Amino acid sequence: MIYNVRGENIEVTPALREYVEKKIGKLERYLDHTEDVHVHVNLKVYNDKQGKIEVTIPMPNLLLRAEERHDDMYAAIDLVADKLERQIRKHKTKVNRKLRDRDKEAKQAVAAPNHAAAENEEEFEIVRTKHFSLKPMNSEEAILQMNLLGHNFFIFTNAETNRTNIVYRRKDGKYGLIEAN
Repeated sequence: MIYNVRGENIEVTPALREYVEKKIGKLERYLDHTEDVHVHVNLKVYNDKQGKIEVTIPMPNLLLRAEERHDDMYAAIDLVADKLERQIRKHKTKVNRKLRDRDKEAKQAVAAPNHAAAENEEEFEIVRTKHFSLKPMNSEEAILQMNLLGHNFFIFTNAETNRTNIVYRRKDGKYGLIEAN
């Protein structure tokens, strides 16, 4: 694994870097090709002395990302490592389940072709579909619309770029903007 550890309002000491690499390095046992995996770690300290760690691990078929805030930076690192491990386990379970289901479907297709289609269920069920027109507006107007609706996100057409954008409310109460390419 290749680590990129950065600090904002905090000096990344060798001990802190070593601890991050040790804790995140334990995830290698779950990953197949760890020599090319890049780990992006961002450590921050806020004015209230609370530390935050953000870890992003982009991989070919999966993007692992976790963040945690805590008064103790080492405790935050532990919490993030646990979150990432749960994400990897969940992903591996889904992959293995899909492989088992495919094998099961292939055996059933040979034995009884009519029953295989009936037993094939999708994991994600869409329970509601909405259709609406994207109105051209700026991001401030989109935030106002989102707040009026009481939603956590709002999709709109950016009046300046004529592209689809999304505004969303972050955990810290501030707003984020996603711009589609």
